Amino acid sequence: MKEEFKVTPWEVSGEIDYEKLIREFGIMPMPKLPKFFNENIFFRRGIIFAHRDFNRIIEAIERKKKFVMMTGLMPSGKFHIGHMILAKQIIFYQSLGARVYITIADLETYHARGQSLEESKKTAVEEYILNYAALGLKPQNCDIYFQSERSKEGKRDNAYYRLQNLLAKHTTFNEFKAVYGEISPGKMISVLLQASDMLHPQLPEFENKVPVVVPVGVDQDPHIRLARDISQRIKNPRFIQLSSTYHKFIPGLKGGKMSSSDPMSFIALTDSAKEVEMKIKKYAFSGGRATIEEHRKRGGNPEIDVCFQYLKFFFEPDDDKLEKIYNDYKTGKMLTWELKEITIGKINNFLKEHQRKREEARKKIKSFLD
Repeated sequence: MKEEFKVTPWEVSGEIDYEKLIREFGIMPMPKLPKFFNENIFFRRGIIFAHRDFNRIIEAIERKKKFVMMTGLMPSGKFHIGHMILAKQIIFYQSLGARVYITIADLETYHARGQSLEESKKTAVEEYILNYAALGLKPQNCDIYFQSERSKEGKRDNAYYRLQNLLAKHTTFNEFKAVYGEISPGKMISVLLQASDMLHPQLPEFENKVPVVVPVGVDQDPHIRLARDISQRIKNPRFIQLSSTYHKFIPGLKGGKMSSSDPMSFIALTDSAKEVEMKIKKYAFSGGRATIEEHRKRGGNPEIDVCFQYLKFFFEPDDDKLEKIYNDYKTGKMLTWELKEITIGKINNFLKEHQRKREEARKKIKSFLD
């Protein structure tokens, strides 16, 4: 019997049925996209699988109109390959002309994990902004800020926090319970501040009324739904409805979702070549059979094999090569150890170059936070 899955902002478990999530969450499958979206591996391979009001963003890009891509980061733990799925989307939207807004959720981290604001700042710079820059994010047209200190400009700072209080006026405790179930006061404050993060680019003190797209994992949709609902109740200022896209989860090394608290569930972008080799060989969940003979006869299952999924999400950009690996593994021509060796080589080639760029990016960090 298929295990029942669970998807909430605070817990993801079980084998995810994305088609069922589309129906249950009321989101839409991705529409037919202009050709330039095929340059991005996530759109091309269906990793970004659903949306809300994304046509508004497509129209802005095609007409070369201003739009904002807004996202956030939780400054805790190491930056790992699971975080790259969002980082690469940020960089892609920036290349399409988006004004990028990134909130560092230090207040949410304080409420949810008891982490100090000072520790959050250090982690945000060393683990996140540094890796974003190394992956290709540019400081131009990019606004990175801390929730605890939105802006050094008084008018902008006041507008951001004032919006949080306006949003609080237009929701109820029962609505929070309907969306999230049981929820603490700290989580309520965090959710309202997240809504302010998503909506405030449209305030006159920032970009004024512009389309905003928020790319997220599908577990974050309750935040999107609540922000969309509340925003339409506010008469002054009036907001353009938020757009959003939803990407699939990249599995942890052992299967299931990656956990920042378990270093053996992920590949960090600072891991050494030996660490990558050890983690893949020892922990990477396999879609292979119990014996070589059985594998040759019946083939493996690339759909559940973590190494194949890592190639699909990030490390094999050539669709024809990926299809060959898929077919060879599924038919038993390729063994699990061979697939692991390919994956180790691809990841380590990427990390060698990335870590060099990471050191170079240190010179640019200040320009992202000025």
